[in-house]
Amino acid sequence: MNSALPRITSVIGICSPSFLLWATIWKVVLTTDSTAVGGRPRPTLGKFLIAALITGLGLAAAGLVLTGKPKPTASPPAEPLRPVVSVLEVEPEAISLPVVTQGTVEARRRISLVAQVAGKVESVADGFVEGAFFDAGDVLLEVEQADYQFAIARAESQLAAAQQRLAEERGRNRQAEREWRELGSVEANDLFLRKPQMRAAQAALAAARADLAEAELALARTQIRAPFAGRIEVKRVDLGQYLTPGTPVAEIYATEVVAIPLPLNDSQLGALGLPLYANAELGRTAILSAQFGGQEWQWQAEIRRVEAVVDRQSRVVNAISEVRNPFQPDNSVRPPLTPGMFVQAEIPTPPVAGLVRLPATALRSDDTVLVVDSGDRLVRQPVEVRRRSVAWAWVAGLPQGARVVREQSGLLVAGLSVQVATSSVAMGEQ
Repeated sequence: MNSALPRITSVIGICSPSFLLWATIWKVVLTTDSTAVGGRPRPTLGKFLIAALITGLGLAAAGLVLTGKPKPTASPPAEPLRPVVSVLEVEPEAISLPVVTQGTVEARRRISLVAQVAGKVESVADGFVEGAFFDAGDVLLEVEQADYQFAIARAESQLAAAQQRLAEERGRNRQAEREWRELGSVEANDLFLRKPQMRAAQAALAAARADLAEAELALARTQIRAPFAGRIEVKRVDLGQYLTPGTPVAEIYATEVVAIPLPLNDSQLGALGLPLYANAELGRTAILSAQFGGQEWQWQAEIRRVEAVVDRQSRVVNAISEVRNPFQPDNSVRPPLTPGMFVQAEIPTPPVAGLVRLPATALRSDDTVLVVDSGDRLVRQPVEVRRRSVAWAWVAGLPQGARVVREQSGLLVAGLSVQVATSSVAMGEQ
């Protein structure tokens, strides 16, 4: 019923003007006769025939209009638009992935320099200031020496007295031996020969000599000297201050070598293959870099050893790298590697075969990528992520020549038919 309504409506729409025309013709034909009955026109047979002929022609024309229209033909549905994607044709290769870590520069040898004798600071060196450099054996400050010079004089007097007593006892010993021989006895008594007295005199002489050496050592300790070449980090005393034995006078560190502890987690240790057993030769180099004065500078360090314990909080192991003569000037304007500087470190590793470097945008959150197959459809491909950074990801598990989608989108799903952009490049052409 509902399907017939449009056809009936179209028929009425087409025939309505014809009906109006026919009604007008009928009126004209019927009203043109002069013979009327009772004032009304009287139709004749000829007029009826004319009207019937006109009506038949109108109906035939309406039928031709309705039946002569061509039937609509069904057209195939339009092919949906395919998204355009940019791809990378990967080429797996052997890539070295350096271990990246960081650390703070520390002095390998740092001590607190203390006074060993008591007294007032009598003089200080011009270079006894924070940040100053010194050589091994330089006198940094002196303690008042008068008391220690007096002690040396007393020790020398006691030494002379001990030498005198020993000489006297030796003379008495020889005299006793002569007297004993004159008596004609073969065996002599030790007490008669004064041997105990002579041994006591010898011990007293040794003690006097030790006292003199101690006094001289105390006098020498009034001069506080640098035990090695280094730099003053903190100065704690100054001219006129009274010191007691054990008073810290300065914090100093050696400038010959600096050490940089580099924390390594379990995966980094595995990548480096550092031996952790005793007497192992490490011999690994590390490239250190730091920002200083608005520029980036680099130093080459050598990993010498691994710390004795695993950190109980972070569960990392510190590999100790060292740089020799960090304060020695070179031909460049590179700053010295000063303790306290924060540095980044890259430690080279052996190359790993079958790796591909991809843009980070190509990697999905579930460690998969989308690959365009030979039929231009997307296929989900799991990969093994070996390293990732903000811009790049290094993965394994992709075959040679695989076309990997460069950038992920929420519209791209596995099985979707796509169009590959003509600007796609191979990994080697990046």
